[in-house]
Amino acid sequence: MAEAKNVSFDSIMADLEARKFAPVYYLMGDEPYYIDRIADYIAEHVLQPEERDFNQTILFGSDVNASQIADTARRYPMMAERQVVIVKEAQNVKNTEALERYFKQPMPSTVLVMCHKNGTVDGRKREYMKAIQSAGVLFESKKLRDRDLPQFIENYLSTRQVSIDPKSTQMIADNIGADLSRLTSELDKVVLSLPEQDRRVTPQVVEDQIGVSKEFNGFELRDAIVNRNVFKANQIIKYFDENPKAGSIYSFLPLLFNYFQNLMISYYSPNPRSQEAVADWLEMRSPWAAKDYMTGMRNYTGMKVMQIISKIREIDAKSKGLDNPNTPPGELMKELIFYILH
Repeated sequence: MAEAKNVSFDSIMADLEARKFAPVYYLMGDEPYYIDRIADYIAEHVLQPEERDFNQTILFGSDVNASQIADTARRYPMMAERQVVIVKEAQNVKNTEALERYFKQPMPSTVLVMCHKNGTVDGRKREYMKAIQSAGVLFESKKLRDRDLPQFIENYLSTRQVSIDPKSTQMIADNIGADLSRLTSELDKVVLSLPEQDRRVTPQVVEDQIGVSKEFNGFELRDAIVNRNVFKANQIIKYFDENPKAGSIYSFLPLLFNYFQNLMISYYSPNPRSQEAVADWLEMRSPWAAKDYMTGMRNYTGMKVMQIISKIREIDAKSKGLDNPNTPPGELMKELIFYILH
């Protein structure tokens, strides 16, 4: 995989908002959300509305070649200071020699944006990479890790002057996951629903606006397992078995695996009795986030955690049809929960 220059989304956006434009923006990676945010901002803010008809061009990598992109980028703007050229699906552009030559001598009056999604530039193209970096900005948009989702949610809402409690944050993260485009769309819907006099997101708001039950969701299932609450865990599993559209084994397995994997790591903390030390060991942003792991270490031995991780892998394989001709997902989930709690 190609290594991008150490440049962040926030630093790029800060420069754009200050109207410091680079001649080239090569945006690549597996997370389309940040690529779209940067490209959309450039499309909407570099030029005045009356300048766009003649000076803003949208191309698609599957429809043009490198020479056509370079020729378009070399044009002079018409009755404007700059022109903007945005290439979507840039990963489909073949034979990039002409672009490499352009990157070595880019037009200062052009802002060229290459949107390369679902991957990065081939790491073997070292000269091509150097040319991009010398021309302007090379940015890799990486998928957000599950453990970083709560902080993303809190920050996103904070910029909109909205607060959210930890339980609501985890409910949203567990239900929607790391699809940032969908996640931000759901958060925007929540923000619009809030009255002006009360800008707080609560579990009830999440249940009403996103459809995640505050009683029956992945967060509550994990909480029941952490605390070895057998009755509540079985109650939740029964609910989802009877309401498969509300949740399934395919969403719960990653959640449980992530928890027990981190719980196993917690045992190796230099000071596993300290919540602050465990939070630091797990690279969490606050000691509060390690609370469930402190509880887990009291309720599960290290040996049991290793066995649970192995069992989760076994159930995951069975849920995909391996060595499992006909056991339904609901029964597999009941089998796993019984194994964890007993």
